[in-house]
Amino acid sequence: MADWTRTTVEDRIETAAEVFRALPDVRPQGFANAWPEYFHSFGDKVGQTPQARRPRPGPRAITEAEATLLWLRWLEPQDARLVWLRANRTAWKPICWELGISRATANRRWEYGLSVITWRLNGKRVPAKRSMDHVIQRAR
Repeated sequence: MADWTRTTVEDRIETAAEVFRALPDVRPQGFANAWPEYFHSFGDKVGQTPQARRPRPGPRAITEAEATLLWLRWLEPQDARLVWLRANRTAWKPICWELGISRATANRRWEYGLSVITWRLNGKRVPAKRSMDHVIQRAR
């Protein structure tokens, strides 16, 4: 992608979080069930509501999600944690409690994190001696 915006970066990170949520749980080696699988007959299923399952993500989606996860390396650990929590649809209040910051500070750091990723993806170097507001405004 030639020109990244904060919106596209945010969408891509949220998509990566959805992909990781859709993957099966990690289980310890040897986790198995000795009982044979029970196959339900038609009579067993009559009157039951069907259980719809979302399809598992494909290899391309997993590869893009892993590449997206590497973007968080460009941020400070606390800011990367905040961006990832927001991508997982965590409410602001638990984020503020976990990180020990106010709601306004959390929002500012979240916007700054997305802006830093946008700058880096567009091939620009993030200025070290400029304010967060400058970086955020220039990323818009």
